[in-house]
Amino acid sequence: MKPAGKSPRRKADASRQLIVEAARAHFFSHGFRSVTMDDLADELGVSKKTLYAHFPSKIALLEAVLADKFAGVEAKLKEVTRAYPHDFSTALHELLSNTQRELDEIKPPFVRDMRQKAPHVFKMVERRRAELIERHFGKLFVE
Repeated sequence: MKPAGKSPRRKADASRQLIVEAARAHFFSHGFRSVTMDDLADELGVSKKTLYAHFPSKIALLEAVLADKFAGVEAKLKEVTRAYPHDFSTALHELLSNTQRELDEIKPPFVRDMRQKAPHVFKMVERRRAELIERHFGKLFVE
């Protein structure tokens, strides 16, 4: 019989998520360029080797942070559009409020750094943002 506890895969997933959350807080507040992998390793109490075991580069970590952010935003937008299928004004208000809360987390240095240091990621973010707007805000105007 196996002892109770997390499987190695679950532990790795939990570690990965902690790294993403720490990076997200730092990247969004201070910018991508000013945060080092050393900073993150120190804060998390892990080695840089551990960080690089999960993310082969700082860009890969940035991509994971943004994927996590978009997943959260999309889940919230879906929740709002489902909650108010026949109430246009409330749905629009909720969508705009949620969008503003999400944008408030992202500070200008992050956007500037991403545009300068990771332009391919910035372009991906712009495409994804446009898709979300079309999918969720556009749905309100069709229904």
